[in-house]
Amino acid sequence: MSTRKTTLFYAVLLAIASVAIGMVLASRLDLSPTSSAQPLTVAPPANSAPISGAIDATTFRTIAREMSPAVVNIRTESTPRTEELTEFFGGEDFLRRFFPDQGQQGQGQGQGQGQGARPNRRQRQAPQSQGAGTGFIIDAAEGLILTNNHVVENANKIEVAFFGDESDIEFEAKIIGRDPLTDSALIQLLRKPGTPLQQVKFGDSDQMQPGDFVVAIGNPFNFNHTVTVGVISALGRPFPVAPQRSVNMLQTDAAINPGNSGGPLLNVRGEVVGINTAILSDRAQASNMGIGFAVPINLVRELVPQLRTGKVTRGMIGVTIAPVGAEAFEDLGLTSRSGAFVSAVTAGGPAATAGIKALDVIVEFNGKAVKNRDQLVDMVTRTKPGSTVPVKVMREGKSTGVNVTIGELDLDAESGPAEEESAVEETAGFGIGLEDITPDVARRLELPRSTTGAIVSEVDPGSPAAEGGLRRFDVITQVNGQPVQSAADASKKLQAIGSGRLARILVMRGGQELGFAIRKD
Repeated sequence: MSTRKTTLFYAVLLAIASVAIGMVLASRLDLSPTSSAQPLTVAPPANSAPISGAIDATTFRTIAREMSPAVVNIRTESTPRTEELTEFFGGEDFLRRFFPDQGQQGQGQGQGQGQGARPNRRQRQAPQSQGAGTGFIIDAAEGLILTNNHVVENANKIEVAFFGDESDIEFEAKIIGRDPLTDSALIQLLRKPGTPLQQVKFGDSDQMQPGDFVVAIGNPFNFNHTVTVGVISALGRPFPVAPQRSVNMLQTDAAINPGNSGGPLLNVRGEVVGINTAILSDRAQASNMGIGFAVPINLVRELVPQLRTGKVTRGMIGVTIAPVGAEAFEDLGLTSRSGAFVSAVTAGGPAATAGIKALDVIVEFNGKAVKNRDQLVDMVTRTKPGSTVPVKVMREGKSTGVNVTIGELDLDAESGPAEEESAVEETAGFGIGLEDITPDVARRLELPRSTTGAIVSEVDPGSPAAEGGLRRFDVITQVNGQPVQSAADASKKLQAIGSGRLARILVMRGGQELGFAIRKD
């Protein structure tokens, strides 16, 4: 494949940018391909002109024809991982990522797990799991592609296929930068096709309103470049991305399914207004139910320069905040239910240093009124660490101003210490991970109150445990006739068994006692 020539595009770039808005104001749904060689040192331009012009029988046909070449199919190889108990009981059951595990049976969603998933702790060499997702080209000259973080975060190998090519023609790519908080990732082709690439245009996601038509293009169930049409169903749907943090998503009824992750959600001008990220589903039917979620492109577009450098930095001030109560705002000295109530202040943090106290209400940040908690979080995280901004608070009915020097957000530190591992290293030779039975887990598994033992939280594919019949969420109650009191106790008893010897393991599964004889490696 030959390298694409880009010199001409440098010459005409400014001319294209200067007339783009005028073309939109002419009420024409312009869908002509764009290709720019401008380095991504600033956020790519977005078209914020009002959407106008008639929608006719050819509108969506034109979008599909003109924008499909800018959408790519992404295939990955990774070492499969099992899900956490917490993921089985919530979150992803009902708001599943569109990135199903295409590999070994019984491995759950594999790559669909977010940043909270455990690292792989297997002792043995595991098979490679295949995954499928979608992305879209944002810089044709450099071969840069935007997709979801959860599509590529655990990938050992990433391959990209283009519209119109045979399915076996793929180009390898590498990760440039990732951002778990917006579930976005920037990848780059290691080698580009000989034909010119086409890149997308960006719209303004803040323009979108319920009822607006949108188009999704993606790779559902490996049916490449599938086009679906729907509307924006709702705005600002909170979606959890980290402990106590969420992103306000665009909700759409455009049909999106497993494999659509990372694909573009387009307005009727064919401009990207969102990155398709999640669907409402259940474990029995991991497919479209008419409720899908897309990250607003405005959140990601401004991060592109940071993704390009490989690191995204965000601001923090070190407070825990809550909404102002509907019946409490007058007692707090407010004239309306606005602002963000400070419930706690991190000792030694920027807010504490500036003099902000618990029970304050932050009503203004950097000269802008704070409408609610979510808006304050958004304003703080978008502020450059190290900068000093004025903050106004209401304290005991009086307005007080302070200056806060913004710190840098550290998600790992914010989430607290890493979870203690009760992993396969402690059960070497069997290939399982164990966790204690908590009251919540006992309730969800409908275990008798008197049950003691250890939950099987992980089963390695191809391990003695997997081949012997153990499953995740089995409760080990006995090992070789000895009762098990905890995960540590089970691990100790299993470790004491010699290599090549048989372990007689009694488990509770679905209200029944089952026995297994498993030979240790």
